[in-house]
Amino acid sequence: MSEPGVRSALVTGATRGIGLGIARMLAARGHGLSIAARDVSRLETVADELRLIGAPRVLECPGDLADTEWPGRIEAAHRDAFGSLDCLVLNAGVGTAGTIGDYRLDRLDKTVAVNLRAPFALLQACLPMLRVAAERDPARGARVVALASIAGVYAEPGLAAYGASKAALISLVAALNAEESGHGVSGTAISPGYVETEMSEWIRDRIPGDQMIPVEDVVRVVEGLVDLSARTVVPQLVMTRAGTAGFVP
Repeated sequence: MSEPGVRSALVTGATRGIGLGIARMLAARGHGLSIAARDVSRLETVADELRLIGAPRVLECPGDLADTEWPGRIEAAHRDAFGSLDCLVLNAGVGTAGTIGDYRLDRLDKTVAVNLRAPFALLQACLPMLRVAAERDPARGARVVALASIAGVYAEPGLAAYGASKAALISLVAALNAEESGHGVSGTAISPGYVETEMSEWIRDRIPGDQMIPVEDVVRVVEGLVDLSARTVVPQLVMTRAGTAGFVP
């Protein structure tokens, strides 16, 4: 049974890193939440935490973004639980390093499936719920936040596949704004440099964690976006590490 009047959000990759930080922030603000990740036991643990923080209802949505049926299932589950969607956070992603000359095409297919196809399909499925939320509260509208990467803005050797998938995500958000922002649904692609998460473990021999962007800083940016009126659109935010130019370590 849906819960009309409850502001709700759907967060992918919600059990770790940036996604978990955003889910905690939204729970503390009283949002009902649908949280998605592959690890069922981890989802259950995080859901319990979010309820304690303040989320009136938390829906656990396990699944693999590479599964083409998954976006439709999670959309249906959220719609049944909440009826509309105020904030869609497209956070889950994968990435592996490799030069263009040596990169395996099966890895490219997985990267594109998770980093582009799944967000596109989920956004497409959720648009009707986002429109409902925007119509219900036209002053605030509805928000889409997509976690891209600075690799989608500045080319970095060895990250061609990952960067291309994130550049495509940035373009997707720009197109969403062109099509929907006049009706109250807008999006922001956040493109940070290396953030202090598990996903950045591979480069810590070159960049220590205390020189990376804190997760909390990304969360604060998302909270600011959620508070904007429907009249303001922020298509993209690039977050660089202090002392660097672009991606440069």
